[in-house]
Amino acid sequence: MAVASRTSVTSRGSGVRSDELGWSDHSRDDPDVVRLRAHLENHNGLSGLEIVEAGDIERAVRIFRRDGFVVIADALTSSQTSVLRDGCDEVIDGIVSLDDDRSGNRGSHRYSFGGSSATRSQLHRPEWQMLLDLATVNPIVAAIFGSPDYLVRSGSGDFCLPGAVEYQPLHSDIHDVDTERRSPYSSFQDPLGQISIRDLPCPYVCLNFMPQDMTRLNGPTRQIPGSQRSREPIPTLDDEPEWMRLSTVCPAPAGSVQIRDVRAWHGGTPNLSDEARSIPNLELYAPWFREPLSPGITDDDHRRLSPYAQHLTRYVVADPGAELDTRLTLRPEPPTVPEPA
Repeated sequence: MAVASRTSVTSRGSGVRSDELGWSDHSRDDPDVVRLRAHLENHNGLSGLEIVEAGDIERAVRIFRRDGFVVIADALTSSQTSVLRDGCDEVIDGIVSLDDDRSGNRGSHRYSFGGSSATRSQLHRPEWQMLLDLATVNPIVAAIFGSPDYLVRSGSGDFCLPGAVEYQPLHSDIHDVDTERRSPYSSFQDPLGQISIRDLPCPYVCLNFMPQDMTRLNGPTRQIPGSQRSREPIPTLDDEPEWMRLSTVCPAPAGSVQIRDVRAWHGGTPNLSDEARSIPNLELYAPWFREPLSPGITDDDHRRLSPYAQHLTRYVVADPGAELDTRLTLRPEPPTVPEPA
């Protein structure tokens, strides 16, 4: 299995050092951090994690439907991995420059790529556009959805800086309608109250690409196998058992992709390394599923894509001649729900 070399933050083109990038409110040599690092080195990672070759579509789909996620090796070539890593580093530098105390927008030292853009997406960047038409990935997604006619919701992802010492609570990226928050997302509702979105076929997939090796110490995502259809309450950090905290998708080599059902329980983990860990993504809706969509790519860029990538992004392309506001911002304007007429 080909593994692209990792890039430390100390060697990034911007010259940003790890002590400038992270570790703003904890010392990497703090006794509690040292104990946690040793614990993770010895115990972190899903036991028996299966990493599937891209050509083994049937096995990939079987694991995905069983566990709610699957890891595919060599989704990206070494060259593509390098391009994606450099693009992530450039965006990371811009976002972190807005946040001197590293408070993040997903918790301390944690950031959303999409949630740090005025468009709520990074699809305007060529590195994310590169991910749209991968022969190693798209056939697996089509098999999961039972059709190649799925569509792109956004290009986002997240990153955590060294010094992200806290666990992010377990959560799901989609749920039934939430009338209190008046969100345009998570809008599924059965008026008879008989079924939940968890009873449906997978409506929404996230492709989490790995531009660096995923290790026991650099903040691998924890994933709870088989939770995509569970109606049990998601445990809080205080109630979460230790095995769940250690149920992380690692080790996994750079260039891999994790394909996950967004209903499955997952969460961020401590990054106790000396480098930023990034997981850029594409978010995809099943052909039969819709929620509000926002433009993330200009018409000019859209025309330069392959015909299939154009089809995938058909609902997130801006009008001809329209410009996109691609400013980096830690907290973009929240989405709103139109009031009933």
